[in-house]
Amino acid sequence: MSAKIRTQEEIAARVKALEALMIEKGIMTTEAVDRLAEIYENEVGPQLGASVVAKAWTDPDFKARLLENATTACAELGIGGLQGEDMVVVENTADIHNVITCTLCSCYPWPVLGLPPNWYKEPAYRARIVREPRAVLREDFGVDVPDSVEVRVWDSSSEMRYWVLPRRPAGSEDLDEKALAALVTRDSMIGTGVVAAP
Repeated sequence: MSAKIRTQEEIAARVKALEALMIEKGIMTTEAVDRLAEIYENEVGPQLGASVVAKAWTDPDFKARLLENATTACAELGIGGLQGEDMVVVENTADIHNVITCTLCSCYPWPVLGLPPNWYKEPAYRARIVREPRAVLREDFGVDVPDSVEVRVWDSSSEMRYWVLPRRPAGSEDLDEKALAALVTRDSMIGTGVVAAP
């Protein structure tokens, strides 16, 4: 069974229906919905994680601090808060590919990755990524990890939220932090995707 059970169109339709119902019932206002969207588009989310990754790629001292204590290193950049109190970053290398899940629910580092995608919360992903990570990465995400590379699956919890420092792509040596951050995807920081080529 695929971890990506619902299409983006189905998800968008469900979100619109829920939004309309909440507004109709007086639970939320259009302004509140817009503000929440703005928060997750601009104040927390994958773009913040991407900026942390880009800094780690260009600043070896920061990278060492990030791998030692991700919460403290992110705080240096003004990134932190709810669901990001205890973060751990694991590094992808030529020999190790890391992937993140939460087998109990959907624990996830919101300050650096935003809200978890629906597939991350699906039982199919949560159960199967632990049992057969290579197959899930290949079949559901198009990421083919060679047999020579060890795959490590990290189980986030309410006490510890993991995320991935992806490998810096070849050919990106002359890019500045902003350009590097644009290459980083949310999925690459979960381990279910790779960084875009420059």
